[in-house]
Amino acid sequence: MDLNNIILFVSVATLLVISPGPNGFLIAKTVPLSGHRAGLANVAGFVAAFYVHGTLSIFGISILLVQSANAFLILKMLGAAYLIWLGIKALRNAISQSKVANHCEPVLQQMPVSIKVAFFEGFLTNTLNPKVSIFYLAAFPQFMPAGGNALSAYSLVTAHSLVNVVWFSAMVFTLTKVKSATSHPKFKVWLNSVTGIVFIGFGTKLALAKSS
Repeated sequence: MDLNNIILFVSVATLLVISPGPNGFLIAKTVPLSGHRAGLANVAGFVAAFYVHGTLSIFGISILLVQSANAFLILKMLGAAYLIWLGIKALRNAISQSKVANHCEPVLQQMPVSIKVAFFEGFLTNTLNPKVSIFYLAAFPQFMPAGGNALSAYSLVTAHSLVNVVWFSAMVFTLTKVKSATSHPKFKVWLNSVTGIVFIGFGTKLALAKSS
């Protein structure tokens, strides 16, 4: 694998990773409630999903998403439904926390998510996003050398994963540093409200996306 191609791919992947999206909002939702270990489990889920999408792209299965309107529709609607479900759950938590913050009535505190649940939230958020597969399908032909093999392709997936780990781990530990502020009930109401609306927005956008 040519070093210049790897550098160019890392540059593109970095722009993709740092751009606002469901991953960042999932981290922002997870860490204040469940701590840095759950946040890192989210990140591990992201990485596992990248290798799933990378493997499907390497073996040509993801081409179905581009060539088959029905396959694209099914996957994008599953992804949209999952993101909207996360959004609704966040809004319900915001309502619950609002009752706590305003001392309106006693309610059950929102329970932290387990490491396993956090991992699968990260994994499903990316696995059910057809745009990740399309990214790999578009990127591999441009950055892989002529006659490149599966090892070359997996090196690109690994590079993307490392960028993801560095960026989101930094986000996790930054949020952990300010956890005392983010633990305030009113902040949780605001955070859950914003993330709920954003996830519903991402889900709606994905549902309306067209196969290209």
